[in-house]
Amino acid sequence: MSPSPPYRGRLAPSPTGYLHLGHARTFWIAARRARDSGGALVLRSDDLDAERYRMDFAQAMLADLRWLGLSWDEGPDVGGPHAPYNQSGRRPLYRAALERLRGAGLIYPCSRSRRDVIEAAGAPHEGGPDDEPVYPAAFRPDPRAPVPPIGDTVGVNWRLRVPDGEELAFDDGRLGPQRAVAGRDFGDFPVWRKDDCPSYQLACAVDDAGMGITEVVRGEDLVRSTFRQLLIYRALGLPAPRFYHCALMADDGGARLAKRHDSLSLRALRARGESPESICSAWAADGAAGA
Repeated sequence: MSPSPPYRGRLAPSPTGYLHLGHARTFWIAARRARDSGGALVLRSDDLDAERYRMDFAQAMLADLRWLGLSWDEGPDVGGPHAPYNQSGRRPLYRAALERLRGAGLIYPCSRSRRDVIEAAGAPHEGGPDDEPVYPAAFRPDPRAPVPPIGDTVGVNWRLRVPDGEELAFDDGRLGPQRAVAGRDFGDFPVWRKDDCPSYQLACAVDDAGMGITEVVRGEDLVRSTFRQLLIYRALGLPAPRFYHCALMADDGGARLAKRHDSLSLRALRARGESPESICSAWAADGAAGA
């Protein structure tokens, strides 16, 4: 039995707004788990959202994380053997993965809108607001039909056809055993969007494997995304990391924190005189980074 590879964790912030306390807590847990494992920590800028990306947000997220006391071994500001560490610079890797999925006959072009899918009979949407509704089987092309070429510029969504009825499972570092049935709990999902941009699912899987990440630490709202990414890892013959999904933070009204909560951004807390020591010590007292 071969020994486990050295621990490699990652931080993957998106420069689409100022980081809030929920982001900070998740990133603090990721950094703590990497440190406690004697491993390396990678920072990757998930900057594929061209509509919401801003350079000042990209600069702020690095400054705010360093103010919090976090450091990393590889990243866009320090370099490393897996550069570039901005997803916007890794497009050729995603495109190569897309072509491999097409060559295996696992994806197909889809011109249906999200509204079409939501309104279709038999397409329940039981996930959270960021989740995909279950894609109806009636919208699928015949699996025996030839898959058209992708083309230099993509103008339709490309979806991965999930293996209906197959149960997928993984052991989460915090939540324990997790299971989902493909075609019931989630359906065919986009791997490339009609705006000619790779989906979160594809880019995340390609990068985490390519950067040798051994454990992905992120919010528990992404548990269902993990099942989709497991299918991508398998389809591309890539090793899947372990996963640790953190509890989400809520505001005083019970709403999940989002980037619109400006008053709870690290930038605002810093301006109000909050110290990073007081913020992090509260998480340490709660045992936030424990298994």
